[in-house]
Amino acid sequence: MTSCVFRLWSSPQFDVAVAMTSPPLISFLATLAVPRRARSLVFWSMDLNPDEAIAAGWLRAKSPVARLLSRMLLHSLRRADRIVALDRFMKDRIQAKGIPADRVLVVPPWSHDDFVRFDPAAREEFRASYKLSDKFVVMYSGNHSPCHPLETLLQAVERLDENEDVAFCFVGGGSEFGKVKERARNRGLRNVLCLPYQPIEKLSGSLSAADLHVVVMGDQYVGIVHPCKIYNVLAVKKPFLYIGPSESHVTDIITQSGAYVSPHGDVEGVVADILFAMRNIVLGSPRSVEMEALFSKNRLIPQMISAVEQVGDQTRDNLVRRATERGSANHAL
Repeated sequence: MTSCVFRLWSSPQFDVAVAMTSPPLISFLATLAVPRRARSLVFWSMDLNPDEAIAAGWLRAKSPVARLLSRMLLHSLRRADRIVALDRFMKDRIQAKGIPADRVLVVPPWSHDDFVRFDPAAREEFRASYKLSDKFVVMYSGNHSPCHPLETLLQAVERLDENEDVAFCFVGGGSEFGKVKERARNRGLRNVLCLPYQPIEKLSGSLSAADLHVVVMGDQYVGIVHPCKIYNVLAVKKPFLYIGPSESHVTDIITQSGAYVSPHGDVEGVVADILFAMRNIVLGSPRSVEMEALFSKNRLIPQMISAVEQVGDQTRDNLVRRATERGSANHAL
């Protein structure tokens, strides 16, 4: 954050600054640079903080720190000329803070089209490497965090521990990843494989290796964080099981694509979905090819570019108009 302050104030003036949310609330620094270093601001919201920290219980909502951070977020939102939210639920949360709807544009993240696709050869290589060739592989791949609670899935893993035809593969990292490994070790789960994040060049192989992917969304995090992992799952055209609230960005996609769905706490339902998917592996997901295209970078990056360019064009138009008005006033004098 300190480095960013020095970089901003040592840079020449920009027409548009694009502020993201990593680290959290770095967008607040960008607002301090407007208009002296950047004439306009686009706030690209990947998540909402301190809302996430409050939902996770890391901050008390009424604490002085939470109130201060909330004011910093609100200042960022109010100062931004355009806000890019990742889904309609995030847009709703931003609007609920008093931000006009016409300043908030929804542009979802996009899949890694250049690297992620269904790869049969890499699938078989990955499965053979980890002795999964004869297994029905259920995979959770991505960040393991409190925003994506895995308790229901882990209880299903324990229920299916005696089923030698099913293997569960947890790939990634995060604060909860170590807990998954520890639980598998302490309870002697033989059907669990934990692997670190895969290099981008091997991502197609690891994702293609799954027979069923799992996407999880915590009930209280809808509109605060975004389930980005779903896009690469769509890209490899694999069926997936969604564990989460009945209304979320994932269920918006499911209404168009089809998937297995269970709420948190429904362990029996998750076990039944996994066994049903295993029996119907040939059928897979009823998702169509067009579904993947909706979240391709070729479709979504132009939308993001357009949002930035529109703000830049508006900034230049305003500068020209003000210069013209000053010229007219001087001429009248």
